[in-house]
Amino acid sequence: MRFLIGVIVVLAGLYGGYWFLGSSAVETGLKTWLDDRGQEGWVANYSELNTVGFPSRFDTTVTDLELADPATGVLWSVPKFELLALSYRPNEIIAQWPDRQTLATPLQKIDITSEKMRASVAFDADTDLILNRSTVDLGAVTLRSDLGWDMSLEKGLVATRQNVDTKLAHDIFFEASSFKPAEAARLSIDTDGVLPDVFETLKIDATVGFDAPWDRFAIERQRPQPTFVDLKLAQGTWGQLDLKAAGEFTIDAQGYPNGTVTVKATNWRDMLKIAETSGAIPQGAAASLERGLSLLANLSGNPKTLDAPLSFGNGRVSLGPIPLGPAPRFVIR
Repeated sequence: MRFLIGVIVVLAGLYGGYWFLGSSAVETGLKTWLDDRGQEGWVANYSELNTVGFPSRFDTTVTDLELADPATGVLWSVPKFELLALSYRPNEIIAQWPDRQTLATPLQKIDITSEKMRASVAFDADTDLILNRSTVDLGAVTLRSDLGWDMSLEKGLVATRQNVDTKLAHDIFFEASSFKPAEAARLSIDTDGVLPDVFETLKIDATVGFDAPWDRFAIERQRPQPTFVDLKLAQGTWGQLDLKAAGEFTIDAQGYPNGTVTVKATNWRDMLKIAETSGAIPQGAAASLERGLSLLANLSGNPKTLDAPLSFGNGRVSLGPIPLGPAPRFVIR
């Protein structure tokens, strides 16, 4: 019995030493990272940084945190930010945001409130902290700008994981319900006000390749840039309007896509009218564009549903045989 008690005391002492060293490493590592950002010209301020949770957790709380990237001029500030981890799984972290935070850009200040904003993140077990998988749960999120607009989201989910077949690629899933855009933006699209205030569904399921890993250097130095997108499904439902898309395209060094995405649009004529009245397409081009799209819709068998390829190439985009103009660029700042 005396021997058993001695073993337990030794093991408890060893574990206590491990927890102390581990918690000190977490604290020191985060403080060093913030100090390094400050030396590089960032704003990296906080009031307190403490790690607690003995014996089974490393729970770190940072109060009055301010981070600003001088390259973009974006400032994020939060009264309290929590990073929670089990002491025997320090590479798996839960990030917890408070119910209010602020995001400021050179153009505006945005106050963010939420009932739920929580992320679970797992990194590969190395010092570069390469992202393995993540999940972000959002509930009752509202953004209010000092320019006078606000937008809200009832519920949202973002999930990523390393693709098992392709290096530097991630499977990405996004779903949002009851998304209410800023009123001015909505009315600029729906000038007649015939559509509901909220999007019922927004969904994206895709695999995206990048030119570098998403690790700690992605924040410290340069963001990885997308190299290809395998879009399994993108869907948006807004009242009677329903838009689905799926396809694949590569992305060149300038950010221009090359490939084809198949688009299926229900009540596409209403979409075209909205695009015309909002100024997204010139009014003079709407009639000829409708004639061409009508032909495509009739070929698909249902004149109310448009089923056509959206083709990207040479910096341009076309819907079927109809040229639409310059292609969007996919660049992460």
